[in-house]
Amino acid sequence: MTDKNVKSSVDLKGKTGVRRLINATRYSKQGFSAAWKTEEAFRQEAILSIIMIPIACLIPVTMIEKLLMIGSVFIVLIVEVLNSAIEAVVDRFGTEIHPLSGKAKDLGSAAVLLALVQCGVVWVVILMTNFL
Repeated sequence: MTDKNVKSSVDLKGKTGVRRLINATRYSKQGFSAAWKTEEAFRQEAILSIIMIPIACLIPVTMIEKLLMIGSVFIVLIVEVLNSAIEAVVDRFGTEIHPLSGKAKDLGSAAVLLALVQCGVVWVVILMTNFL
């Protein structure tokens, strides 16, 4: 019995050139859509990024500082998406409590916290250095 939605490794691999790029772009769009629809933390961070990135572009700091500020925001979004992926994979295997499942989810959550702290430190240091 086969599932129409399950693709073989031959279907997923072996695409090259423009077809691979088109497929990769479509998969990325699906990932962003899934994150937006199902992950409240991603939505909150994405909305904040829509506010923070233009602010970073407009404030009078050096180009390197702007890049650090914007890059730190993107790091938060990247880590949040990876954390959501970890959670999805763990949940795929079932809802029963297992120490390794909890550890995987906790480590993903810790990574998000570290990214948020890093972003906060970058913004605070740059803003304090330039405006205080």
